[in-house]
Amino acid sequence: MIGVGALMVIYVSMGGMRATTWIQIVKAVLLLSGTIALTVLVLVRFQGDFDQLLRTAMERSGHGEAFLAPGLKYGGDWTARLDFISLGLALVLGTAGLPHILSRFYTVPTARAARRSVVWSVGLIGGFYLMTIVLGFGAAAIVGPEAVRRSNAAGNTAVPLLALDLGGGTNSTGGTVLFAIVAAVAFATILAVVAGITLASSASVAHDLYASLRRRHAKPRSEVAVARTAAVGVGVVAIALGLLARDLNVAFLVGLAFAVAASANLPVLMYSLFWRSFTTRGAVWSVYGGLVPALGLVLLSPVVTGSPESLFPGVDFQYFPLQNPGIVSIPLGFLAGWLGTVTSVEPADEAKHAEAEVRSLTGAGAV
Repeated sequence: MIGVGALMVIYVSMGGMRATTWIQIVKAVLLLSGTIALTVLVLVRFQGDFDQLLRTAMERSGHGEAFLAPGLKYGGDWTARLDFISLGLALVLGTAGLPHILSRFYTVPTARAARRSVVWSVGLIGGFYLMTIVLGFGAAAIVGPEAVRRSNAAGNTAVPLLALDLGGGTNSTGGTVLFAIVAAVAFATILAVVAGITLASSASVAHDLYASLRRRHAKPRSEVAVARTAAVGVGVVAIALGLLARDLNVAFLVGLAFAVAASANLPVLMYSLFWRSFTTRGAVWSVYGGLVPALGLVLLSPVVTGSPESLFPGVDFQYFPLQNPGIVSIPLGFLAGWLGTVTSVEPADEAKHAEAEVRSLTGAGAV
């Protein structure tokens, strides 16, 4: 963990956006090529019969026909169903507000190129998600749930075990090669994601904090140097937190990140694009109106305390029944932005909004 963190800090602080972009390009190539190869091998194993794949996965699942029916994980009472809706809202809407995703638009030269990038990204990501369906059922049908759980209770080793089996087994050359490819993909993915988050964090420190809070007579220092220093600081903190939490179940942080992005960032983006009267006060209220409820509700949810799978199972201050706060915090973020704007005495700059609207919707000014 320390080695991965140190590597991430070095190439982000030294290489910046260029280094981060290249590692993400390498990750994307490895991820897509590896996923395509495994998907083809799974389909070949079942002679291209997807129905047979589903039937085999169902038989080995231990749940019978319920394995292919909705509600096995998020069924039952209305709390579980609302939790599923909340998670879905966070994942779908949060993607549009993740800072390390939005920062990728700075790597293209024009608005037209940014639009082409989005089209390509949507196509590639959509294809990848379709292939993960095949891989998931393939792991259930070929490896089996029991073998996956014996390797890792959370199921995180399902794809590596699937690759090992598809390649010929534990002691085979093909299995070892495929397993190594999956491991390389996982390593590159971790580096790429962490690098993007670190870069976004250091850029925020340099551009939002340092540039705006620097006193007029302070010693001049470039934002680039501050960003590099911030990258080191963020990396050190991340490594320390990772070491402290290495034995804890922190899977809920993934859903929380999307919920925070959808609650705090997305309302600002949407209002800025489509509401002429939106003001700075509304933007600030949107951020805090979504961020504070999202964090607060997670702290009071069963993912932190109150159940054997919680982050702190020995403590119980659970008052919010859902594991993901998106269904509550996202509307609150939009409501806070609206309330901050309608109560603001600051006049809205409709001319700037009109200019931004024309550029965003028509591409005017793009090369």
